[in-house]
Amino acid sequence: MQEIQEAAQVAKSPTSYSLLTYVWVLALALLGGVAGAIRRAKADGKISMAEIVGELAISAFAGVVTFYLCEWAGVSQLLSAALVGISGHMGSRAIFQFEKVWAQKMGVPNTEEQ
Repeated sequence: MQEIQEAAQVAKSPTSYSLLTYVWVLALALLGGVAGAIRRAKADGKISMAEIVGELAISAFAGVVTFYLCEWAGVSQLLSAALVGISGHMGSRAIFQFEKVWAQKMGVPNTEEQ
């Protein structure tokens, strides 16, 4: 059974997913990004179009990275969808958290604690 799962993981690549899958991933990430931008706009009292475009690009990137990590970890599709939306909402904070985990795995010292 494990051999079948390993073979399925090897067969996966960014090009092996359908266009519909990517549409769903981007839609969930962007929806999370819009919710985050609205929340920040309410808190700040203003937001520019350039900020919105930047936030959406960051949200899309965070969502796609989250999708790939979920696929790699074998997370269920429903949980993966929720995590994609949440990371889209988090935007750059999600990317920062991914960066921290990766640095720990690679043994890079944490310069913020020094």
